[in-house]
Amino acid sequence: MMKASKICASLAALALSASAVIAFSPTAFAANEDNDPVTSSRSFRKVNTVRKDLLKESTSTDVDAQSNWGGIESLDVPQTESQAEKDAAAAKQRADAAAASAAAASRSAARDSLSATPQNFNITPPNGQSVASLLAFANQFVGVVPYKYGGNTPAGWDCSGMVQYLYANMGISLPHGSGAQATVGTAVPDIAHAMPGDILANSEHAAIYVGNGMVVNALNPGAGTAYTPLCYAFGSAYSIRRLL
Repeated sequence: MMKASKICASLAALALSASAVIAFSPTAFAANEDNDPVTSSRSFRKVNTVRKDLLKESTSTDVDAQSNWGGIESLDVPQTESQAEKDAAAAKQRADAAAASAAAASRSAARDSLSATPQNFNITPPNGQSVASLLAFANQFVGVVPYKYGGNTPAGWDCSGMVQYLYANMGISLPHGSGAQATVGTAVPDIAHAMPGDILANSEHAAIYVGNGMVVNALNPGAGTAYTPLCYAFGSAYSIRRLL
C-alpha cells in the first residue's frame, strides 16, 4: 500500500514538471522565431564609420571649445644653450673680466701718478749748456713728475711739454707740440748716428735720447716721467733732431 502511494506521488511530480515545460516553451520558441536584433542602450555616441587603418597615427583631435588648457606662454620649459653659445658666453665673461682688470689697473696707475706730484720739489738747475748737464737736469724728474696732458711744468707735463721745459732751462726755446719739435734743429739721418741729448719726435710723441736705445720721456698717465726703451716709446717712424 505504501509502495503504491510513493509511485502515485512520483507520477504526480512528473506531470507537474511536464506542464511547466509546456507553459514556458512557447515563449522560448517565439523568441527563437523572432528575427529582430537584440538592442541595448549605451552611454556613448554610436559610430557608423568603421576604421580600417587602426595603426595609423592620429593627426588631429576635437577639443571642447570651452576647455582651458593654458597658453604656450604659461609653459615652464627649461631653456638650453648650444656649445657655441656657451663658448661665446664664456669668452664674453673673460673679456669683461679683462676689461674690468685693465680699468682697475689704469685707475690705480692714475692714482699713483697723482700721488707722485711733487710737493715742495727742489729743482737743481742745469750746470751749463752741455749734454751731460741736460741729462742730469732731466734725471731729477724721473719717477717724480706726473703726466698731464697740455702741461709743461714739473707740476705735470705731457711728452712735448717735458722736452720744451728741459730745453728752456738750457736756454733753447721750443714749441709745445711733438709734431713741431720734429722739425727743429739739425736732422740726424738714423738712430745709429743719434747722440744723447737729441730730440726724437713725430706727430704722436716726443722724447730725449739718452743712449743705448733708451729715451727719457713723459710716456703716459700710468708711467709718468720715465726712462723707456725706444721700441716702446715709438710705434712708428720718428725724426731725430740735434740742438746741442
